[in-house]
Amino acid sequence: MDKFKNHGEMFLGVWYNKTSVEPILSQEECSMLKLDLSKLKGFIPEDYLTSRQDRLAKAAEMVAAHTGPGGDFTGWVTLPRDYDKEEFARIQAAAKKIQKQSQALVVIGIGGSYLGARAVIELLLSQNYNLKKKDTPDIFFAGNGLSTDYLLELIDLIGDRDFSVNVISKSGTTTEPAVAFRIFKALLEKKYGKEGARERIYATTDKARGALKGLADAEGYEEFVVPDDVGGRFSVLTAVGLLPIAVSGIDIDALMAGARQAMEELSVPGLDNPAWQYAAARHGLYQNGKSIEVLAGYEPRFRFFAEWWKQLYGESEGKDGKGLFPASVEFTADLHSMGQYIQDGERLMFETVVKFLPDGEYAIPDDPANVDGLNFLSGKPLAFVAEQAMRGTILAHVDGGVPNVLLELPQISAKSVGYLIYFFEYVCGLSGHLLEVNPFNQPGVEAYKKNMFALLGKPGYEDLKAELEAKL
Repeated sequence: MDKFKNHGEMFLGVWYNKTSVEPILSQEECSMLKLDLSKLKGFIPEDYLTSRQDRLAKAAEMVAAHTGPGGDFTGWVTLPRDYDKEEFARIQAAAKKIQKQSQALVVIGIGGSYLGARAVIELLLSQNYNLKKKDTPDIFFAGNGLSTDYLLELIDLIGDRDFSVNVISKSGTTTEPAVAFRIFKALLEKKYGKEGARERIYATTDKARGALKGLADAEGYEEFVVPDDVGGRFSVLTAVGLLPIAVSGIDIDALMAGARQAMEELSVPGLDNPAWQYAAARHGLYQNGKSIEVLAGYEPRFRFFAEWWKQLYGESEGKDGKGLFPASVEFTADLHSMGQYIQDGERLMFETVVKFLPDGEYAIPDDPANVDGLNFLSGKPLAFVAEQAMRGTILAHVDGGVPNVLLELPQISAKSVGYLIYFFEYVCGLSGHLLEVNPFNQPGVEAYKKNMFALLGKPGYEDLKAELEAKL
């Protein structure tokens, strides 16, 4: 580390350039992602990292060895290397088949069964994917709610077009996707007959048991596996996410390659590891009174990636009365709505900003009348304006009492997105162990389900139904 002393300074356990905010070690040790923690100064103790070194080492060991609370659900840790290559090839073949046979694909799932796929498709191909001219099917998501209006609109959008269905559920009995699958299965059978529908239904489910598995076996649907050792919110790099992603035309080989690069780089233990630094910073901020982490992106197509991130951290950390509350904003748009609260409201939060390098370029035109007074920007790239807006926002929020973490990546690509997915998953595992909770279960999700089943009149819930109706 001595070789850096003539070029940088130490802050919070990380060496930084004296002339910029780039953390030297993070850039060298992690070629895809740069982590800037310089805007945490004054918000957490300078020994935030070294004081947690032993706990981080223990957490990393539990994640790597598949031990500790929830260890049975850490198959995602080596997934980018050890994934089922035969199934991967079948996913690619099924995607090509769907592209040829259908103009639309309905992806039926809830939570981790749809958020990851939608996050990747929109981030890589645009939130306007279905509106773009393309040679791949439109992709619609169903079974993630119970809105009648949404369902009717979706059926109308599909219209008379040829379509297929990818139903994703480990059990096959979760209410929202099960109801949606009933509806779209009936529509397929009405349109194509039972035999024709069979060729257009793809079931991603448990490998051995469950209602959907039994139905898929009986009906002869093509099947893909929800791994036993990968929880839903960590499943985007399994068939759960990869089949819809591949149908959209995204290079899933490159996606997995980015995740594997992250796996290999982040598995190296030590204080130079950016995942250790970020996990420790989050924990330090939490213990120093910050209860909300706001994920900020500057690309509209980042929105559903943030939704995926919120489930990942909310379900992993929010238990036993603990955990940072994950929220998200889209800048610069939300600077004109949530910006006031972030700047001047209760000092409950810190920000994590994700920045990608721009892929395109557009110069701001000159206006001879200069009506808006912006001719000083004439000829400058729009990306330059966006960069200064981001830098100015970070400084304003830090001055207002909101600590800031900055994650910088190259241009949005399958590889960089794969890297970012794994980075957040790995940090999530470390963070849960630092909090001393099981990061891989979600007991609180079951509470609403029991109440819903009782109020719907499901057999076996009669006593609870009477108790709940007395409260209403």
